[in-house]
Amino acid sequence: MHSQRVEIKREQTKGIVLSTATTAMAKTSIVSDFKEITKMRLALSVVFSSVAGYLLGVETVDFKILALLALGGYFMVGASNAFNQIIERDLDALMNRTKNRPIPAGRMSVNTAFAIASIFTILGIAILYVINAQTALFGAISIFLYTCVYTPLKTKTPLAVFVGAFPGAIPFMLGWVAATDDFGIEPGTLFAVQFFWQFPHFWAIGWFLYDDYKKGGFFMLPTGKQDKGTAVQTIMYTVWTVLISLVPVLGITGALKLSIPAAIIVLLLGLFMLYYALELFKKMTEKAAKQLMLASVSYITLLQIVYVADKFIR
Repeated sequence: MHSQRVEIKREQTKGIVLSTATTAMAKTSIVSDFKEITKMRLALSVVFSSVAGYLLGVETVDFKILALLALGGYFMVGASNAFNQIIERDLDALMNRTKNRPIPAGRMSVNTAFAIASIFTILGIAILYVINAQTALFGAISIFLYTCVYTPLKTKTPLAVFVGAFPGAIPFMLGWVAATDDFGIEPGTLFAVQFFWQFPHFWAIGWFLYDDYKKGGFFMLPTGKQDKGTAVQTIMYTVWTVLISLVPVLGITGALKLSIPAAIIVLLLGLFMLYYALELFKKMTEKAAKQLMLASVSYITLLQIVYVADKFIR
């Protein structure tokens, strides 16, 4: 009798432990899916660019505005990513890279994802509007271009990368507009830097994920193939990116300036990225493309840090 009671208690304890573990796993899955549907890591990198742009444009840092910019920027990118995954859900199911995303994997309904995307859109634009109307306008343009133009074009033409470069280039200049409520040569230059940078970056991704993208019918490379033509264009746009990044040292970009020592650092960073672009041309391998992608991420991140540090050190 006593042994039966002990056994019952053990079973009850085991049931409680299993139930607790299941609940914990469910909560973890919900958080993980939320991060995935909004692409949290990508969103945070975009927020980083916006903050860098703000610090470059501002005379005195207003931490309230900075917080609003970071939050509004995160909502803006999260909305774009969620809409993108709703539209591409059937194609995502075909590719190894994306088949485990919340919607194609069946862990999240389209309605739930649409609710998240809609709420993020409203919150993002509203928060950016609190900063100023121009910032909200550029945020809205970014969501529209990414969702309604870039996403549908990805399965139709390699020009999708060109179109996608516009919303992708907005965050860096968005910070300056948030700081100054003005769009001029300075935010235009920041926009140009990030605009041209995206070509070698996304072509490198398109190269090493070529076979997977092909399953989904995506056309990401400029020639549509992993060939010398794509590699040459990647080199060309890498050179353009570096040259445009050095323009502020010439003193022709208004309040956006770059000292000679900072320009030398930017040039060295650019040569580092160019080296990997040339390696892609020579080797024509997925490994070389992945190295270029990592080099491009390092380049834009360190460039923004150098720009901001140079402003405050000068």
